[in-house]
Amino acid sequence: MRLYENKWYQEDVYYAAMLNLPWDRFQDGTIVLSGATGMIGSFLVDVIRYRNEICHMGCQLYALARNEKKARERFWYCWEDSWFHFVRCDINEPICMDTIRDGSYIFHMASNTHPVAYATDPIGTITTNIIGLKNMLDFSVRHKARRMVFLSSNEIYGENKGDIEKFNEKYCGYIDCNTMRAGYPESKRCGESLCQAYIAQKGLDIVIPRLTRSYGPTMQMTDTKALSQFIKRAVTNQDIILKSDGTQYYSYINVVDAVSGILTILFYGECGEAYNIADNDSDITLKELAEILASYAGKKVIYEIPDRMESAGYSKATKARLDSSKLEGIGWKAKYNIKTGLQRTLKILAQLEINKGSEII
Repeated sequence: MRLYENKWYQEDVYYAAMLNLPWDRFQDGTIVLSGATGMIGSFLVDVIRYRNEICHMGCQLYALARNEKKARERFWYCWEDSWFHFVRCDINEPICMDTIRDGSYIFHMASNTHPVAYATDPIGTITTNIIGLKNMLDFSVRHKARRMVFLSSNEIYGENKGDIEKFNEKYCGYIDCNTMRAGYPESKRCGESLCQAYIAQKGLDIVIPRLTRSYGPTMQMTDTKALSQFIKRAVTNQDIILKSDGTQYYSYINVVDAVSGILTILFYGECGEAYNIADNDSDITLKELAEILASYAGKKVIYEIPDRMESAGYSKATKARLDSSKLEGIGWKAKYNIKTGLQRTLKILAQLEINKGSEII
């Protein structure tokens, strides 16, 4: 069994695909999506597939990613479908797809998004968030994009200065820019500014979801974020390893709610505006997360000291909770809280583990 065949995963895809949104705007249109094999992008591809197959939306999807083998394995069920078009590309190179019709919807989701990548490829992390974004923006200008979505991050807020409980979209916390680890949040900040420049100078219509720490069954098994490692160990019945005191207090979001938030922003957000995607019922400390997953797996939490590479990639923020009231004000609400979301994720991944062995795609 593969992920798309799992009945619980299919239920989540159905939920997102049947949200009360103006899907008619996609009817017989075109979507271009970078980062298509990632956690968020791959779930969105599955949602579009459902709309096309069941609701006869007739939308052409161009899925951009670097690794064709990985894409074939992930999208095996639709690889030969007439609406699905894989485009192998490095987002840091100019994008040449002259067959794309004007007026497409553009989703830019390609980015390094886990700590080891920040530490081992800091240059690639920055260039993807700036040069890669510029290439997508230029592509959007050439092809008169109807609207572009730039997926930003909760990391742009930096460290809580102690003057606010939850970050709203106007907050600006502290980031020590003269460090290697600052490459990710600072390049996301720069990316948002670049979007504003293209709005003002080129007339693009752009919205900016700011995604908090995300999880779900579409997570990569190589993801080195703490929660992803906790989930992987829980699924394989191992003790949960916590490499800090666990007092970090963050917002989290399930991939289902992340994608429903992105779609809500696409359809109802205002041009140039940023929107936090988070849910108050999924704010939790890292220690509590580890304990919940250890409990689900019948294991215990073990404390270890991180190695040098791991430490270099870790976020420096100790308290980063996002205020989602702006997004809720345009009609969004979360389906899963942290406990139900984790239970759902483990349920899906555990069944795949039983049926397939250690490879989950």
